Amino acid sequence: MAKKQIVVYSDDSSTRTSIINALGGRVASDLPENQIHEFATGSALRAFVDGGAVIDLFILDGESAPEGGLGIARQLKDEVFNCAPVLVITGRKEDAWLAAWSMAEASVVHPIDPFTLAKSAADLLRGASVTAV
Repeated sequence: MAKKQIVVYSDDSSTRTSIINALGGRVASDLPENQIHEFATGSALRAFVDGGAVIDLFILDGESAPEGGLGIARQLKDEVFNCAPVLVITGRKEDAWLAAWSMAEASVVHPIDPFTLAKSAADLLRGASVTAV
């Protein structure tokens, strides 16, 4: 099986590390291994996408600055044909409406719970419908 291509975006290297550690080498035993592509800037992420990369899942940090993952999620959904599912990480549970505005398929809350993140990512990679956590 081909590896699942997962994009991780956050301006904070410790957040990227937390996400990557939560995902491990394989999000779930019934899924192929992951290949992680990590980005600290929105421009680098957009260049990767514009280059024709095949992506299975985007995980975007809504708390990133100066460009938040919620805005990038909305832009991807508006501009990328058949955009891969998007999971956003929000600062508070009350920010779930922002995740909905961004058209993300799922959201989790900082601080990142590795089990919740991995389960949400696995569900999205399987094509399941996921709600905000």
